[in-house]
Amino acid sequence: METSPLTLQRARRLRKTLSPPEAVLWRCLRNKALNGLKFRRQHPLGPYILDFYCDAAKLAVEIDGIAHTQAERAAHDARRDRWLANQGVRTLRIPSGWIAQGLDGVLAMIVEAADARP
Repeated sequence: METSPLTLQRARRLRKTLSPPEAVLWRCLRNKALNGLKFRRQHPLGPYILDFYCDAAKLAVEIDGIAHTQAERAAHDARRDRWLANQGVRTLRIPSGWIAQGLDGVLAMIVEAADARP
């Protein structure tokens, strides 16, 4: 699967401008801090940029803000998740508010999803 130069450029730019929930989660994921799992942030894969990606578990972790509840965005997310699934990548979608309300629970969900490798 090929990634366009434009997508790579966007990913580099997004790494510098993480949303506050993404920044909090990244501090918990970086440097294999979560159960030794190696995550990348704003990782380009084909035409998409994944918020966080663990190659060993083939797991994408997406932090969804309020915009993801709108019908058009939800349809786009479903298409994207299907495309990723066809590439062998599972997607774990986490509402952004959960990070502030229960970070430990979010981290446990990520570990559980990573352990459920295909």
